[in-house]
Amino acid sequence: MHKFVIEGGRPLHGSVRPSGNKNEALPALCACLLSDEPVTLRRMPRIGDVLTMLEILQGIGVRVEWTDLETVVLDASKANSWHPNYALCVKVRASIMLLGPLLARFGQVELAPPGGDVIGARRIDTHWEGIVALGGILSLDRVITGRMPKIVGTDFYLDEPSVTATENLVMLATRAEGTTTLHNAASEPHVVGICRLLNSMGAKITGIGTNRLQIEGVTSLKGADHTIGADFMEVGSFLCLGAIAKGKITVSDVNVEDMRYPLKVLGRLGINPEIGENSLTIDGTRPLVMRKDIGDRIASIYSGPWPAFPTDLMSVAIVGATQAAGTLIFFEKMFEGRMFFTDNLMRMGANIVLCDPHRIVVTGPSQLFCANMSSPDVRAGMALVMAALIALGKSEIHNIYQIERGYQDIDKKLETLGAAIRRVTV
Repeated sequence: MHKFVIEGGRPLHGSVRPSGNKNEALPALCACLLSDEPVTLRRMPRIGDVLTMLEILQGIGVRVEWTDLETVVLDASKANSWHPNYALCVKVRASIMLLGPLLARFGQVELAPPGGDVIGARRIDTHWEGIVALGGILSLDRVITGRMPKIVGTDFYLDEPSVTATENLVMLATRAEGTTTLHNAASEPHVVGICRLLNSMGAKITGIGTNRLQIEGVTSLKGADHTIGADFMEVGSFLCLGAIAKGKITVSDVNVEDMRYPLKVLGRLGINPEIGENSLTIDGTRPLVMRKDIGDRIASIYSGPWPAFPTDLMSVAIVGATQAAGTLIFFEKMFEGRMFFTDNLMRMGANIVLCDPHRIVVTGPSQLFCANMSSPDVRAGMALVMAALIALGKSEIHNIYQIERGYQDIDKKLETLGAAIRRVTV
């Protein structure tokens, strides 16, 4: 096991390139099962969840080869099992996205219920109902057991715009007989990326980027060469960090279009980066002032499905708010456990009121002080790293496995910016 030891208070300067989007990379790995030809995936982040997913795929006969530091080639032509390793699957939430591809390839599946972050209930009902609508027969005991005698195109309305359910159903529907229409589908940038990958493999998907996807089934898919988009969660994390770290940070190789709404919301904290063609630069020497609503009312930030503010950026935005002048309400609508990490920030000196599991009030700015903490989940873990980087004194963050599930070489990236951070074996 490892921990981070962080000496806070150093200004951060320089440029950082975000890794590939974790939430696009994981379903892209699953999609290789839909073809017997090699699939090349570039800008693949070497993070915990990706390495676990690759181990799962290797266990069912998929050949995996890293050709450089961020390019992996997958060959599923000799995939031979529809029941991946139980212990590995319960470690990663994304294992649920094997459900559709395995049913499409083998017509049957035995899959452990998914694991992942402990941030509240994460239902799989939408996956279940959509697969049944496409012709699947599912049951749940200790494992999810399923059969797919025939994949039949359908008209299906998702009861929530779930990202993973949308991706699962799209992957399965590419191999259906007939046309499938998904209403109330998720439209996040990583969903767009998966649809583009599938189309490059020979799928026929239209409506990409909207909440209505139409998939015309095909008999087979081919190999492809696909580049994962930049992780806009990591982009948002570095923007929030740069705004409070008393230096100047440029986030390079960014799809600025993906950041339009997150930037609009972060503007309420006074985080207004300089926008380049493919970069964002934030000057942390400028004071942050929270913007009120019209009528001098306290503003609020709330999470929701795209294009609303992503729930995964709530934790880092909260740390940003502790350093901004004013008061702001954060309303986490999606997960009832997301806000509980804020007790660590309060111990560090942040002025936060936890109203209920979904809402907090932050008043800033507050001087933060060092603390000994444990990362509860990947996004809260990054938020605690940010808080430690601006705190007075030396902090320790344990359970960094959670952080490294979603952030590649985060300690090395921070060191290049001037941070005093060490990864220490416990």
